[in-house]
Formats: sequence, C-alpha cells, structure tokens
Amino acid sequence: MSRIAPRADLQDLAGYHSPQLDVSVRLNTNESPYPPPPEFLDAWLRELRAADLHRYPDRLAGALRQAIAERFDRSADEVFAANGSNEVLQTLLLTYGGPDRRALIFEPTYALHAHISRLTGTRTITAHRGDDFLIDPRSAVSLIEREQPEIVFICSPNNPSGTIEPVDTIAAIADAAPGLVVVDEAYGEFATTSALSLVSEERAVVVTRTYSKVWSLAALRLGFLVGPTWLVAELDKVVLPYHLDVSTQTAGRVALNFVADMESRVSRLVEERERLFRALQDLSEITVFPSGANFLLFRCHGGGHAVWQALVDDGVLVRDFSSWPGVEDCLRVTIGTPEENDHFLAGLRAAVARK
Repeated sequence: MSRIAPRADLQDLAGYHSPQLDVSVRLNTNESPYPPPPEFLDAWLRELRAADLHRYPDRLAGALRQAIAERFDRSADEVFAANGSNEVLQTLLLTYGGPDRRALIFEPTYALHAHISRLTGTRTITAHRGDDFLIDPRSAVSLIEREQPEIVFICSPNNPSGTIEPVDTIAAIADAAPGLVVVDEAYGEFATTSALSLVSEERAVVVTRTYSKVWSLAALRLGFLVGPTWLVAELDKVVLPYHLDVSTQTAGRVALNFVADMESRVSRLVEERERLFRALQDLSEITVFPSGANFLLFRCHGGGHAVWQALVDDGVLVRDFSSWPGVEDCLRVTIGTPEENDHFLAGLRAAVARK
C-alpha cells in the first residue's frame, strides 16, 4: 500500500493535546466548573425545536454577530464568529499569515499561537517574557522595528501565567507593528482591563474571546473577535461556507440574555481564585504567580512533575508545565468549585509535605 507524505514542514509536528485521566477532580483545562443555567437550556432548546434543520445555517451568523456587537457597543461588521477562538486564530493566520510571512510570539504563552502558525506555513519569531511573565514594551518595540513581523500575538491574561498585560504596552506594540496585532483575551472577563478600547478602523488590532469559559459553553465551541470592519470583511472571504452551525449560533445569541448569570459565575470564580492564591502563598515550597484569569500558575520548588503525579494519585488532575521552557517546575490549576479547590489544596499540602 502506498502512502503520501504530509508537507515536509509538518512531518515532525506533534498535535496539540491536553491529556485527560480518570480522576474525581479535573482542574487542567480551564473550563467553567458550573453548567449554564437551566433557563438558558430551556430557551436554547425551544429555539432549536423551531429551527429549519433541513436548511443551511446563516453563513454570516448575522443575528449572533449583531448580539455580540450590541454587548460591546460595536457594529455587527466589527464582529467575526467561528468554532472556538482557535478557529478565529486559524482564520486570521490563513488570511494574514502563510509562506514568507512571520508571526511574533512572546513565550511562554498559549501553545496554539505557534502551533496554528506552523499549520498555516507562517514562520514564527520568538521573544521572551520577563521573570514576571510580562512583555517589556521597549524591547518588544525594538524587536518589531527590526524584524517587521506581519502578525504579533499578545495573550492577556496570558496562558499559562495569568498575567494581565498593561494596555499601554499593547498600545505601544500596536503603534510599532507594521501589520496585524492579535490580542487573545480568552480569559478577558476575569481580568480588570481589556484591549477592546484599542480596536478602531485606523489600527490593525483585533481582540479575540471565547464562550468556553465564562459562558460555560466549552462543549459547543464558539469564539469571536472584535476588529476593524475592513479586516472582518477579509476573514469572511476565507472562512469555510456555513462553518458555524445553527445550534452554536443560537446558543451564542441566547446566552447573551443571561449576562447576570455569567457575571455571577465570574465573581464566584474570582473570589475562589483569590482564596487559592492566599492559600498557596502560605506554602513555603510553592511560589504562586498573580493571575487575572480563571487559573493559577505555581512553581513547585524541587520537582513539579512529582507533585503533579502525587495529585493525580490523590484524584486531582492539574496541568503539568514542569518541562516547559520558562515555566520549569510549574503546574497550573483551574479554579473549580469550593469543594474541588479544597480537595486540590489538601492533596497539594500532602504532596509537598512528603517531599
């Protein structure tokens, strides 16, 4: 049997994975620990029952985009929606990246920025964040002026560190960049600032967000961006026809009728995040980093992977970053329910006590 080889630049590519294990407390993928409210499910299913499932969905997701636009006091022409923020990122790279174009990425950060860049044939330039996981604006501007990348990625709050990038830093980078600046705000609702104020017709700046976290809709895969109308129009040319199905479009629109429920979930998770932060600060074997997201990154002095395994043995799964450059010996815990967080804390205390 003959086989055809993949593209030469993809032959050594490893897929993106977040391994799942059979544990009682799963705190490794930054999902919401709370389901959407029953009233949302009733309203969503009621609309689905009336949908013309024998017809293709609205290709441009017009009603959804209008609803998102109204929430941010924007026009629908400034909104693009797709299957999760990852498809939004992929469409941006298909449109503005590709062979002979480069993307600047500040590591350590969300792995999909580099991964999707490679999938689309976009070369990457890597810069490094400081020990506080922030981007140094002067160094970043100097690098951009020297290298002239077509795309710059900024993740804020950054994943895996949770760091909130100052808006002034993002503005300085946007002023220096010759091309597109993508501000990934997948955890933006948990943060105190946003780069949405920088989006205008005069700047090639977009802000991407997701319904997976604060709207408790990770299973439905819905993300969007807010950007200049002329840029959104180019994305509409590139994305596959009918890419966003009617169930997802409907869920995204209906969810916006439950803003108060979403804000209540965010408040609860932020309170729990601060409780966990204080508890981790009390452990001498741990260094925990401030976060504006729904997770905390912490360093285990003397062996992060061993602590991760001890937590798994205790029925708690967190994300193991201990072998990643720049976050050596670090683990990341998603903020769960108070009961899940207590289970994690008890397991962590026992794990570091045994070291």
